[in-house]
Amino acid sequence: MSSTEPEHVEGAPEEERRYPSTIGGMFYLLVLVVVVAALVLAAFADGGWRTGVRIMGGALAFGAFVRLILRARDAGMLAVRHKVLDALILLVLGGLLIFLAGSIPEQPGGF
Repeated sequence: MSSTEPEHVEGAPEEERRYPSTIGGMFYLLVLVVVVAALVLAAFADGGWRTGVRIMGGALAFGAFVRLILRARDAGMLAVRHKVLDALILLVLGGLLIFLAGSIPEQPGGF
């Protein structure tokens, strides 16, 4: 190796990436963006908190579906544990949010 070439350190990335490297990473970002938008809707929309919470639950359920169909190496940041456990956690949380948004009675005074 010549003295002008940079020395490659094993395990160190050659170039820092700023984009997801898997299709699962793109789906993770999609779920994250939808959840943040739903939080904004729930917080600031006049009387739209139920819609925001339902959208958030739907995004989590979508994340569960995507986690189930993608291989582990393609799942990106959606893969944390075993495939079924990841999907089950996302599905339960999404389902509970949707259930709670529909089951909480209207409160006098707008909230």
